[in-house]
Amino acid sequence: MSTPDAATRFAGFADHYDRTRPTPPPELPDVLTHWAGVARPAVVDLGAGTGLSALPWSGRATRVIAVEPAAGMRAIAERRFAALPDAAAFSLVDATAEDTGLPTASADIVTAGQALHWFDPERALPEAARLLRPGGVFAAFDCDWPPCVDAETDTAYAAFDATYRELELRRGLRPPHAAKAGHLARMRDSGLFRHTVEIALHRRDEGDAERLLGLALGQSGVVALLAAGATEEEIGLTRLREVAARRLAGPRPWWWTYRIRLGVR
Repeated sequence: MSTPDAATRFAGFADHYDRTRPTPPPELPDVLTHWAGVARPAVVDLGAGTGLSALPWSGRATRVIAVEPAAGMRAIAERRFAALPDAAAFSLVDATAEDTGLPTASADIVTAGQALHWFDPERALPEAARLLRPGGVFAAFDCDWPPCVDAETDTAYAAFDATYRELELRRGLRPPHAAKAGHLARMRDSGLFRHTVEIALHRRDEGDAERLLGLALGQSGVVALLAAGATEEEIGLTRLREVAARRLAGPRPWWWTYRIRLGVR
Protein backbone atom coordinates (compact mmCIF):
# COMPACT_ATOMS: atom_id res chain seq x y z
CA MET A 1 0.00 0.00 0.00
CA SER A 2 1.42 3.39 -0.95
CA THR A 3 1.42 6.20 1.61
CA PRO A 4 -0.78 9.12 0.48
CA ASP A 5 0.83 12.54 0.29
CA ALA A 6 -0.42 15.45 2.37
CA ALA A 7 -2.52 16.97 -0.43
CA THR A 8 -4.33 13.66 -0.90
CA ARG A 9 -4.59 12.86 2.79
CA PHE A 10 -6.22 16.16 3.71
CA ALA A 11 -8.47 16.42 0.64
CA GLY A 12 -11.88 17.68 1.74
CA PHE A 13 -10.56 18.30 5.26
CA ALA A 14 -9.24 21.84 5.02
CA ASP A 15 -12.08 23.50 6.97
CA HIS A 16 -11.72 21.08 9.88
CA TYR A 17 -7.94 21.49 9.86
CA ASP A 18 -8.21 25.27 9.92
CA ARG A 19 -10.82 25.33 12.67
CA THR A 20 -8.86 23.28 15.19
CA ARG A 21 -5.14 23.85 14.55
CA PRO A 22 -3.14 26.43 16.54
CA THR A 23 -1.32 29.42 15.09
CA PRO A 24 2.44 29.73 15.73
CA PRO A 25 3.75 31.75 18.68
CA PRO A 26 3.66 35.50 17.96
CA GLU A 27 7.35 35.70 18.95
CA LEU A 28 8.39 33.53 16.00
CA PRO A 29 9.08 36.48 13.63
CA ASP A 30 11.21 38.13 16.35
CA VAL A 31 13.47 35.07 16.53
CA LEU A 32 13.75 34.58 12.79
CA THR A 33 14.35 38.22 11.87
CA HIS A 34 17.05 38.39 14.55
CA TRP A 35 18.79 35.33 13.11
CA ALA A 36 18.40 36.56 9.53
CA GLY A 37 19.61 40.05 10.43
CA VAL A 38 16.79 41.86 8.65
CA ALA A 39 13.84 43.69 10.20
CA ARG A 40 11.30 43.22 7.40
CA PRO A 41 12.23 40.08 5.48
CA ALA A 42 11.07 38.48 2.28
CA VAL A 43 9.53 35.18 3.43
CA VAL A 44 8.64 31.95 1.64
CA ASP A 45 6.38 29.58 3.58
CA LEU A 46 6.56 25.98 2.31
CA GLY A 47 3.55 23.72 2.80
CA ALA A 48 1.56 26.74 3.95
CA GLY A 49 -1.74 24.89 4.33
CA THR A 50 -4.61 27.23 5.19
CA GLY A 51 -2.23 30.11 5.91
CA LEU A 52 -2.02 29.68 9.70
CA SER A 53 1.77 29.35 9.56
CA ALA A 54 2.08 32.64 7.66
CA LEU A 55 -0.18 34.72 9.94
CA PRO A 56 2.54 35.95 12.35
CA TRP A 57 4.22 37.71 9.40
CA SER A 58 1.37 40.17 8.89
CA GLY A 59 2.86 43.64 9.33
CA ARG A 60 6.34 42.14 9.75
CA ALA A 61 7.49 41.25 6.20
CA THR A 62 8.01 43.00 2.89
CA ARG A 63 6.38 40.00 1.18
CA VAL A 64 5.21 36.51 2.06
CA ILE A 65 4.88 33.82 -0.60
CA ALA A 66 2.86 30.84 0.59
CA VAL A 67 3.57 27.62 -1.31
CA GLU A 68 0.79 25.03 -1.08
CA PRO A 69 -0.18 22.21 -3.48
CA ALA A 70 -3.66 21.42 -2.07
CA ALA A 71 -6.47 23.45 -3.64
CA GLY A 72 -8.76 23.26 -0.61
CA MET A 73 -6.03 24.58 1.68
CA ARG A 74 -5.13 27.36 -0.76
CA ALA A 75 -8.75 28.51 -0.96
CA ILE A 76 -8.90 29.12 2.79
CA ALA A 77 -5.47 30.77 2.80
CA GLU A 78 -6.55 33.08 -0.01
CA ARG A 79 -9.57 34.27 2.00
CA ARG A 80 -7.44 34.65 5.13
CA PHE A 81 -4.75 36.70 3.38
CA ALA A 82 -7.32 38.93 1.67
CA ALA A 83 -8.63 40.00 5.07
CA LEU A 84 -5.22 41.10 6.39
CA PRO A 85 -4.42 44.82 6.56
CA ASP A 86 -1.28 44.20 4.46
CA ALA A 87 -2.96 41.75 2.07
CA ALA A 88 -0.89 43.06 -0.85
CA ALA A 89 2.24 41.61 0.78
CA PHE A 90 0.85 38.06 0.66
CA SER A 91 0.61 35.76 -2.34
CA LEU A 92 -0.05 32.07 -3.00
CA VAL A 93 1.77 29.64 -5.28
CA ASP A 94 0.38 26.29 -6.40
CA ALA A 95 3.57 24.23 -6.08
CA THR A 96 5.41 21.79 -3.84
CA ALA A 97 8.25 22.35 -1.40
CA GLU A 98 10.48 20.23 -3.61
CA ASP A 99 9.91 22.39 -6.71
CA THR A 100 8.59 25.87 -5.94
CA GLY A 101 9.49 27.53 -9.24
CA LEU A 102 10.57 30.64 -7.32
CA PRO A 103 13.78 32.58 -8.06
CA THR A 104 17.12 31.64 -6.52
CA ALA A 105 18.29 33.71 -3.51
CA SER A 106 14.95 35.52 -3.38
CA ALA A 107 14.15 35.00 0.32
CA ASP A 108 15.60 36.13 3.62
CA ILE A 109 13.62 33.48 5.50
CA VAL A 110 12.10 30.18 4.39
CA THR A 111 9.73 28.41 6.75
CA ALA A 112 8.03 25.02 6.96
CA GLY A 113 5.38 24.99 9.67
CA GLN A 114 3.99 21.59 10.68
CA ALA A 115 4.97 20.39 7.22
CA LEU A 116 8.56 19.18 6.86
CA HIS A 117 7.61 15.56 7.61
CA TRP A 118 5.55 15.57 4.40
CA PHE A 119 8.48 16.62 2.21
CA ASP A 120 11.15 14.55 0.51
CA PRO A 121 14.14 15.97 2.43
CA GLU A 122 16.63 15.07 -0.30
CA ARG A 123 14.79 17.45 -2.63
CA ALA A 124 13.08 19.92 -0.30
CA LEU A 125 16.12 20.93 1.75
CA PRO A 126 18.19 21.84 -1.35
CA GLU A 127 15.19 23.79 -2.66
CA ALA A 128 14.87 25.73 0.61
CA ALA A 129 18.60 26.47 0.55
CA ARG A 130 18.39 27.58 -3.09
CA LEU A 131 15.67 30.10 -2.24
CA LEU A 132 17.73 31.70 0.53
CA ARG A 133 20.18 34.50 0.01
CA PRO A 134 23.55 34.09 1.81
CA GLY A 135 22.93 34.47 5.54
CA GLY A 136 19.25 33.66 5.16
CA VAL A 137 17.49 31.33 7.57
CA PHE A 138 15.47 28.17 7.06
CA ALA A 139 13.09 27.42 9.95
CA ALA A 140 11.20 24.15 10.27
CA PHE A 141 8.84 24.38 13.22
CA ASP A 142 6.39 21.93 14.80
CA CYS A 143 4.42 21.91 18.01
CA ASP A 144 4.63 19.03 20.44
CA TRP A 145 1.41 17.06 20.21
CA PRO A 146 -0.99 17.27 21.98
CA PRO A 147 -1.20 20.55 23.93
CA CYS A 148 -0.48 20.26 27.65
CA VAL A 149 -3.85 20.36 29.47
CA ASP A 150 -3.77 18.29 32.67
CA ALA A 151 -2.52 14.89 33.83
CA GLU A 152 -5.67 12.88 33.09
CA THR A 153 -6.35 14.46 29.70
CA ASP A 154 -2.72 14.21 28.62
CA THR A 155 -2.53 10.54 29.68
CA ALA A 156 -5.69 9.72 27.74
CA TYR A 157 -4.39 11.49 24.65
CA ALA A 158 -1.04 9.69 24.89
CA ALA A 159 -2.82 6.33 24.98
CA PHE A 160 -4.95 7.29 21.96
CA ASP A 161 -1.83 8.54 20.15
CA ALA A 162 0.05 5.29 20.72
CA THR A 163 -2.92 3.20 19.56
CA TYR A 164 -3.61 4.99 16.32
CA ARG A 165 0.08 5.35 15.40
CA GLU A 166 0.66 1.63 15.83
CA LEU A 167 -2.35 0.91 13.60
CA GLU A 168 -1.16 3.51 11.08
CA LEU A 169 2.23 1.81 10.94
CA ARG A 170 0.74 -1.68 10.55
CA ARG A 171 -1.45 -0.53 7.69
CA GLY A 172 1.41 1.20 5.86
CA LEU A 173 -0.11 4.66 6.18
CA ARG A 174 2.68 6.44 8.09
CA PRO A 175 4.59 9.14 6.16
CA PRO A 176 8.21 8.13 5.47
CA HIS A 177 9.68 11.07 7.40
CA ALA A 178 7.06 11.26 10.16
CA ALA A 179 9.66 11.26 12.96
CA LYS A 180 9.96 15.00 13.49
CA ALA A 181 12.80 14.45 15.96
CA GLY A 182 14.99 13.70 12.94
CA HIS A 183 14.47 17.08 11.27
CA LEU A 184 17.50 18.79 12.80
CA ALA A 185 19.85 15.92 11.98
CA ARG A 186 18.66 15.86 8.38
CA MET A 187 19.23 19.61 8.10
CA ARG A 188 22.69 19.33 9.64
CA ASP A 189 23.72 16.29 7.63
CA SER A 190 22.59 17.88 4.35
CA GLY A 191 25.68 20.17 4.40
CA LEU A 192 23.48 22.99 3.07
CA PHE A 193 23.57 25.16 6.19
CA ARG A 194 26.62 26.60 7.95
CA HIS A 195 24.91 26.46 11.33
CA THR A 196 21.93 24.51 12.68
CA VAL A 197 20.25 24.65 16.07
CA GLU A 198 16.94 23.81 17.74
CA ILE A 199 15.14 26.16 20.12
CA ALA A 200 11.69 26.12 21.76
CA LEU A 201 8.91 28.68 22.03
CA HIS A 202 5.62 28.38 23.89
CA ARG A 203 2.08 29.47 23.22
CA ARG A 204 -0.85 29.67 25.62
CA ASP A 205 -4.13 28.63 24.05
CA GLU A 206 -7.49 27.35 25.23
CA GLY A 207 -10.03 24.78 24.21
CA ASP A 208 -12.86 22.52 25.26
CA ALA A 209 -13.71 18.88 24.62
CA GLU A 210 -14.99 19.64 21.13
CA ARG A 211 -11.75 21.26 20.08
CA LEU A 212 -9.56 18.54 21.61
CA LEU A 213 -11.54 15.85 19.79
CA GLY A 214 -11.33 17.99 16.67
CA LEU A 215 -7.54 18.04 16.99
CA ALA A 216 -7.52 14.27 17.37
CA LEU A 217 -9.81 13.69 14.39
CA GLY A 218 -7.76 16.14 12.32
CA GLN A 219 -4.42 14.36 12.73
CA SER A 220 -3.30 13.08 9.37
CA GLY A 221 -2.91 9.49 10.54
CA VAL A 222 -6.43 9.45 11.97
CA VAL A 223 -7.81 10.97 8.76
CA ALA A 224 -6.08 8.25 6.73
CA LEU A 225 -7.21 5.42 9.01
CA LEU A 226 -10.84 6.51 9.04
CA ALA A 227 -10.78 6.87 5.27
CA ALA A 228 -9.38 3.33 5.06
CA GLY A 229 -12.30 1.98 7.10
CA ALA A 230 -10.94 1.91 10.66
CA THR A 231 -13.43 2.63 13.45
CA GLU A 232 -13.09 5.15 16.25
CA GLU A 233 -12.92 2.23 18.69
CA GLU A 234 -10.00 0.72 16.75
CA ILE A 235 -8.02 3.94 16.73
CA GLY A 236 -8.48 4.43 20.47
CA LEU A 237 -10.72 7.48 20.35
CA THR A 238 -13.47 6.17 22.65
CA ARG A 239 -11.58 6.62 25.93
CA LEU A 240 -10.25 10.04 24.91
CA ARG A 241 -13.78 11.20 24.12
CA GLU A 242 -14.98 10.16 27.59
CA VAL A 243 -12.11 11.88 29.41
CA ALA A 244 -12.39 15.05 27.31
CA ALA A 245 -16.13 15.31 28.00
CA ARG A 246 -15.46 15.13 31.75
CA ARG A 247 -12.31 17.24 31.98
CA LEU A 248 -13.05 19.85 29.29
CA ALA A 249 -16.77 20.53 29.63
CA GLY A 250 -15.95 24.19 29.04
CA PRO A 251 -12.94 26.10 27.68
CA ARG A 252 -9.76 25.61 29.69
CA PRO A 253 -6.23 26.94 29.21
CA TRP A 254 -3.65 24.70 27.58
CA TRP A 255 -0.12 25.14 26.35
CA TRP A 256 1.77 24.26 23.18
CA THR A 257 5.53 23.83 22.95
CA TYR A 258 6.95 24.70 19.52
CA ARG A 259 10.30 23.29 18.42
CA ILE A 260 12.05 25.47 15.82
CA ARG A 261 14.91 23.93 13.86
CA LEU A 262 17.02 26.72 12.38
CA GLY A 263 19.48 26.44 9.53
CA VAL A 264 21.58 29.45 8.50
CA ARG A 265 22.62 29.48 4.85
